[in-house]
Amino acid sequence: MGDPRRQKKKYVTPKRPFETERFEQELKLIGSYGLRNKRELWKHKTALSNFRRQARNLLAIPPEERSQEEREIIAKLARYGILEQNATLDDVLDLELPDLLERRFQTIVFRKGLASSMYHARQLVTHGHIALDRAKVYAPSRIVTVGEEDRIDYHHKSPLNDESHPARLAASDAAQRMVGEPEEMEEEE
Repeated sequence: MGDPRRQKKKYVTPKRPFETERFEQELKLIGSYGLRNKRELWKHKTALSNFRRQARNLLAIPPEERSQEEREIIAKLARYGILEQNATLDDVLDLELPDLLERRFQTIVFRKGLASSMYHARQLVTHGHIALDRAKVYAPSRIVTVGEEDRIDYHHKSPLNDESHPARLAASDAAQRMVGEPEEMEEEE
């Protein structure tokens, strides 16, 4: 069977562990995207820095030699919905962390109105109530491609699949508040 591969860290920790400004930025992102801890944030930050490093390395190569690799990296980011198909390497360098966090499974579940909050979306995903193509997905940090985005819904065996489930009604109310649509109030006489 051979030797297993050596496991490597998927994230890089900050060089200066105690910086008040960075703490505040990280806490704001953790709260707004429903992340569990800073390690999750650092994983996405590292992935983003890897994309940006690839773009910087490609910009150092003459244009005629880098065209194929440039198309590949932009196509990958376009497939994930992070960039447009006609983007350039400069657009890759302009990417920010929220651009990547918006493509997480948990975030898309919340944005589609399937959950009442980011933390509720995380709970629904980890408990197996949300499916992608009728298959349960348990990873809230999964990056969703543009093609998969429309196929996210409640799992067909989940109790939340029922339209009249109380949690589902609360999620639809929260989605209306998020969009800013006023709720229709019926006057009782």
